[in-house]
Amino acid sequence: MRIRVLGCSGGIGAGAQTSAMLIDNDVLIDAGTGIGDLGLEDLDSIRHVFLTHAHLDHIAGLPMLADRVFDENFETPLTVYAREETLRAVQDHLFNDVIWPDFAKLPSPQNPMLRYHACGPGDTITINHRDFFAVDVMHSVPSLGYTVQNSGGAFAVSGDTKTNETLWPVLNACEDLRVLVIEVSFPDEMQALAAESGHYTPKTLTEDLCRLRHEPEIWLTGMKPGEEARIYEQVIKAAPGKNIQMLSRGTILTV
Repeated sequence: MRIRVLGCSGGIGAGAQTSAMLIDNDVLIDAGTGIGDLGLEDLDSIRHVFLTHAHLDHIAGLPMLADRVFDENFETPLTVYAREETLRAVQDHLFNDVIWPDFAKLPSPQNPMLRYHACGPGDTITINHRDFFAVDVMHSVPSLGYTVQNSGGAFAVSGDTKTNETLWPVLNACEDLRVLVIEVSFPDEMQALAAESGHYTPKTLTEDLCRLRHEPEIWLTGMKPGEEARIYEQVIKAAPGKNIQMLSRGTILTV
C-alpha cells in the first residue's frame, strides 16, 4: 500500500497545500487543496474519497475533482464516504447548484456520477485489498479518523482532533500498526485556541502518545503555516526517543 502525501498543512502559502493523501492510485483520504498538484491521469484514477470532516481545508478540492472525473458514460462512479453530518454539509453547501453543480444528479438522478456512502465510528469499508475502519475523534464538528489495513500492515490517520478517549484504544488494537499520521496544529503557547477549535498542541499530543502501546512511525500533520518549526521542536522536546517526523508535501509512505 502506497500513501502519497499531496497536502498536509493547516493552511495555504508558498509550498503549502491542505490535507489530502492518495492511497495507491484510486482512494483519497481528504480532498484539500493538495489534490490540485496531481496530473490529469492521476485525478482520473480516483474513484473513492474518505472525508474526515467538513471543514474547508479538507474538502476544498472535492468539487473540482468531481468536475474533472465526470463522464456521462462512466463505468465506475466517484463515491464519497463520511459521517452523515459531513455528507449533509457537502450536499447543502457545495454541491447545491449554487456554489457548484450537483453531480449527485448528473448525468441523471437515477445514475449519478457522484455518490455518497454514510459511515460512522466502527464501520469498515473494504475496497479491493484494503479495509478502511472509521474511528470517532474529538473536533469542533463531527469528525472521523481512519485506520487502513492490508496484508502488509496498518496505517492510521487521525484527522483533526484534540485529546480524546476513542482513538487510542483502536490504535492499540492494531497489532501491526506501522504508520500513524496525526495532527498537531498549534504550538503550546496557543493552547486555549487549540482547545476551543478542537486541535492538539505538542503538550496534549505527547501526553496522549503515552497511551500508545506500539512504536509506529509517527508523522505530524496539519501545522499552521509559519509555526511548523516551533511546533516540531516542542514535540521532539516533549517526546524524546520516539520515532516522530514532520510530514511534508510529496512524502511517500509504504505499508
